[in-house]
Amino acid sequence: MSKQGWELHRIAGEPAEIGRQLGELARPVFDAYMQQSAAWRSVREWRGHAFVRHLRDMALARFPDQVAELDGIAAGLGRSAEDIFLWNCRGELAHNTADGCTTFAAVGDETLIAHNEDGDPFLHGKGLIVDVQPTGKPGFISFYYPGSLPGHTFAANRAGLVQAINNLRIRQPLMGVPRMILSRAVLDASTLDAAAHLLQDTPRASGFHHTLGAAGDSRVMSVEATAMRCSVVPVARVSGHANHMIHDGCDREAQIVTDSSRDRQARVAALLEERGAAIDGDALVQMLHDKAPVGLPIYREDPNDPDDENTLATALFRIRDDGVALRVHAQGTVVFDTFIERTRTHGGLSAAVLPTSKESA
Repeated sequence: MSKQGWELHRIAGEPAEIGRQLGELARPVFDAYMQQSAAWRSVREWRGHAFVRHLRDMALARFPDQVAELDGIAAGLGRSAEDIFLWNCRGELAHNTADGCTTFAAVGDETLIAHNEDGDPFLHGKGLIVDVQPTGKPGFISFYYPGSLPGHTFAANRAGLVQAINNLRIRQPLMGVPRMILSRAVLDASTLDAAAHLLQDTPRASGFHHTLGAAGDSRVMSVEATAMRCSVVPVARVSGHANHMIHDGCDREAQIVTDSSRDRQARVAALLEERGAAIDGDALVQMLHDKAPVGLPIYREDPNDPDDENTLATALFRIRDDGVALRVHAQGTVVFDTFIERTRTHGGLSAAVLPTSKESA
C-alpha cells in the first residue's frame, strides 16, 4: 500500500505466537543490524550477569505476557532468549544508546501528537509498521524496530490510546521493570488514566519520556517515568520534548544530556515561541522537519550525527472522539496513512488503511 518496506504487517494470537511472528518479520535484517550495532557490542557483555536475571524476574512478576512475547521474538529470530532479553534491556545496560526522538503535543481545536522517530541510520528504508492483535487485549498499530518489543517508538491502540516515546539516558538504573517492557505494557491499557497509573505504580529500572493521549479525552500527558520518579504534567496548550528530563525536580536524578538533545530542546522552545497560537498538524510536522540555522537540528539526516542517530520516520496523530488518525512521513513523503477506530471490544480489525499520499510533506 506504500513505499517498499512500509507495508502494514498484521500479527495476532497469544503472546508467544505474536512474538514468534515479530521475530520472523525481523529475521531478514536482524543479523546485519546486530553486527554493525555498537549498542549490541556493549550490551552482550552482560550475558550471565545477576542484574539481568533480576530484571527478568521483575518483568516476569509484573508482565509475564510481555516476557512471553520477547521469548517468542527470540524463537522467531533463531536467537537465544537471553540475548533478545538483553537487547531489550539496552536502556538499562548501555546508558547512552543511539535512540533519540523529538515529540510535540498540542491541545486546542485539535488534539495532536507529532513525533520524530530517531534511531540507528542502518534502519533507513527498513521501517516496519505492525498491527498487533493480542488475544483479549485492545490491539495496536506501531512502528517496529527489528527484534524489539513494539511500544517504545510511536503507536496507537484500538481503545484510542496514543503513545510516543523519547529516550532518556538515565545514569543509575535500579532494580525494576525494564523500560521497553513497561512501554509495551502501556499499549494494553484502555484509558489515559490507566496508562498513567501503570507508569506511576510500576517499579521502573531506568526511564523513558511518554507522551500520552486518548480518543474521547481532551487531555495529553507528558510523563517522565524514570528509575527514581514519575512526573506527570498535563499539556496546557502545546509542548515539546527531546531526550532529557526537563520537568521540575529532574535535577535530583543523574542523566546524560547530549549536545543534540540540548540543541533540539532549545530549538523546540524557539519554534514554539515563533509559532505562537498558530499550531496545527501541518505546523507540528514542519517543526519536526526543521533543520535549524545553528546548532544540531531536530530533523536528523547527517551520517556523522554525534549521537549516531537519524530521523527514520515522522508520525502525526490526530486524536478524535471516534478514534485516531495516523500519518507517517519518511524522507519527505507520506508513506503510511490510516484511521484507527476506537472500539470498546477487543474483537475484529478496526483500522482501515487508507491510500497513501504521494505528496511531499
